[in-house]
Amino acid sequence: MVDLRAKPFYLNDEEIAWVENTIAGMTLEEKLGQLFVLLKAVPGVNEERIEAELAASHQGGLRWQGGDKETVWLQNTTYQKHSKVPLFIAANCDDGGSGCLPEGTFVATAAQCGAGQGTDNAYHVGLVAGREASAIGCNWMFNPVGDIYMNWRNTIVNTRAYGEHADDVIAHARAYIKGIKDANPNMACCLKHFPGDGVEELDQHLALGVNSLSVQEWNESFRKVYQTLIDEGLETIMVGHIALPEMSRHLRPDITDAEIKPASLAPELVTDLLRGEMGFNGLVITDASHMVGMAATAKRSDAVPGAIAAGCDMFLFANDVAEDIGYMKAGYEKGIITEERLSDALHRILGMKAHLHLYDESVRCPDRANLAMVGCEEHERYAVQAADTCVTLVKDTRQLIPVDPAQKKRAYLVYVQSTPTSKGYKGDPVKGVIIEELQRAGFEVDVCPNYHDLEVENGVSPMNFIKMLGHGTRGEFIDNHDVVFLFINIKGYAQENWVRVRWSCNHSCELPWYNEEVPTVGVSLNFTNHLIDVPQLHTFVNAYGSTRAHIRAAIEKICGQSEFMGKAGETVFCGRWDTRR
Repeated sequence: MVDLRAKPFYLNDEEIAWVENTIAGMTLEEKLGQLFVLLKAVPGVNEERIEAELAASHQGGLRWQGGDKETVWLQNTTYQKHSKVPLFIAANCDDGGSGCLPEGTFVATAAQCGAGQGTDNAYHVGLVAGREASAIGCNWMFNPVGDIYMNWRNTIVNTRAYGEHADDVIAHARAYIKGIKDANPNMACCLKHFPGDGVEELDQHLALGVNSLSVQEWNESFRKVYQTLIDEGLETIMVGHIALPEMSRHLRPDITDAEIKPASLAPELVTDLLRGEMGFNGLVITDASHMVGMAATAKRSDAVPGAIAAGCDMFLFANDVAEDIGYMKAGYEKGIITEERLSDALHRILGMKAHLHLYDESVRCPDRANLAMVGCEEHERYAVQAADTCVTLVKDTRQLIPVDPAQKKRAYLVYVQSTPTSKGYKGDPVKGVIIEELQRAGFEVDVCPNYHDLEVENGVSPMNFIKMLGHGTRGEFIDNHDVVFLFINIKGYAQENWVRVRWSCNHSCELPWYNEEVPTVGVSLNFTNHLIDVPQLHTFVNAYGSTRAHIRAAIEKICGQSEFMGKAGETVFCGRWDTRR
């Protein structure tokens, strides 16, 4: 059972009394509702509907989707106003305040922080995330990420991991947490995704994740990350839908392969290992329950109570709220969730709310005036600083850098983007920013066509494909261009296990046929492992973001106006010899 006086709760007698009295005043339905963090998928504020939702679910926490800062602030404070028990309101801010609001500040990805010297950027990401999320009423940060980027093929972790080694992840995660706490001491942090992602190439959104490390290897890496931060007072942990088979076999020698489950459903990993061996006294929540890593490994009716029985205290999201609450209640009535386990979970949930002082209305409902700090100038300066200190020259084997616009003025821009997924596509604004920044640096810019844009501009026509086949003569191209810039802005999330460079059509003139004709500079605006698809490029830069600050910093450094200060790990070369040439 939880000790509310100990780390990470540190509750006094009065706060423990609040916890006990609150639990004592709950019905069974209210107790079961506290186990859920539910998603509000429809933006907007309808007070009557919010009251009705809370009366039906008695939910313990809230995550929302969409909405500007004014709307979200009103929505979150309205939920708190009508909730009998103070709500956790969670945010997911890997990169800064942009994770919770469209007006929020994108400071830096974890990969970007890892590329820089020191941990100042990770601290600033946490500081900005904490300030901007707190301004809209959040009190629980589903960060930092404690994954280790061991497999260069893993794109779900690529930009979200601080590095390839446990010590680097610890240092940056610690700095992020300090930033959160300096922004708002009454905001909890949540390290994810226990027992650790980054070993394989599959994405737990799409398949059961498997951390295949041996017990010793895991102890020396992921355990080190979690144990260090647990010992330092980590408040909450998010358990992933990731199996740790060698550890499961070690803890349960008779376990069969068919019985090996994701950690979110594995009592040997949550109760025996995390709670028992590692001594974690805080709150445990599952990762999102719609992920295939959970959804395809157990019936929903078994998984909902099974996660709590395994040792998780809260269940993230519902498929159907009434149905899932029914599954939870049935699990309790059948004894899958024991009275002791339910009581323990409730004490951890209410204990964490007391730890965050959510019983105080002024804490859980921030002043609307705090919205002014969202996207403020100070936060933007942190973003510019991060870009300046982290943009990385991965390789320059022919010593092309610096590129002087006075000597190589005529630039050919190839912009490769993610394939549009909506008929509402009207063009990628990032391409326009790149053109503006190249022109600002002194280049004359000739832009390679893009099939998606041609379809928008000219209408659907076979001539668009024909145009994309046109390379022109090599001589004419060489006569008219001094340098080529290949900007890659490929993103992907929970749609495919491994995101690769995808040209806008087959046999496209975007392909790097120009590489040996004219000096060529490749720039990635997101993933760090694109050399696997363009190994022939001799000069390559990782810029880590598609904001103007990142693009400007990359171009200035390419032109020799400032120094490249970022460092690249081994994973950027994707385990191949030809990517280094």
